[in-house]
Amino acid sequence: MTRALTVMAATLMVLPMLNACSSAAPVQSDRNKSEAQASLPEVPQGAQVSILALGDSLFAGYNIARRDAYPEQLEAGLRARGINAAVVNAGVSGDTTAAGLQRLDFVLDGMDQAPQIAIIELGANDMLRGLSPQEAKDNLDTIMARFDSLGVPMILMGMRAAPNLGPQYAAAFDAIYPELADKYDAALVPLFVEPLLQDRSLVQADQLHPTADGVQAMVAHSIDTIAEAVRKAAAAPGG
Repeated sequence: MTRALTVMAATLMVLPMLNACSSAAPVQSDRNKSEAQASLPEVPQGAQVSILALGDSLFAGYNIARRDAYPEQLEAGLRARGINAAVVNAGVSGDTTAAGLQRLDFVLDGMDQAPQIAIIELGANDMLRGLSPQEAKDNLDTIMARFDSLGVPMILMGMRAAPNLGPQYAAAFDAIYPELADKYDAALVPLFVEPLLQDRSLVQADQLHPTADGVQAMVAHSIDTIAEAVRKAAAAPGG
């Protein structure tokens, strides 16, 4: 097992204890909610809302069917709520914040126009490799500044450091997401992978990536925050 796998495995095993006081609903409820969403007819209303999902393997859909990846399932969930969402999956497995920044202009150039909202999910691989939290923050800051310059509202998917990286690293890394969300007035999902920490059956054998059911639970965990942000963006002048 590589050092990265060891670190993430430690994260997934230890963080549930740290999150025991979380106010999030139990994962089983989330799964039921997600299944209920999937059973609803797709009745999107109004103009289409273009959403760019920029991330790593948690968006790319590592080792699961593309249709089961987070962006695709998020689109289905939003459409079931009546939001005419079109989510572009720009997830690349293994991406660090630096890699995400490096390909950002290429991704944007490949779109007919700037997205109406961007979801940013990067940083886990920086943490797995023990890279500098300050560098990760600087890269995310530059990514968000680019979207901000285009007038694109953002949703930031948060992550936390593995406890075995030490309190100093954890304090610096964990602060990245709320600080940048506040700086750019972005919506924040504080711990994107929380359902995987609460229910290990939602994780693949590699102990890192979600199963298709795990993705459904992650969508159910985050969709309220995202739906609210998407509706707000769509209602804004020019949205």
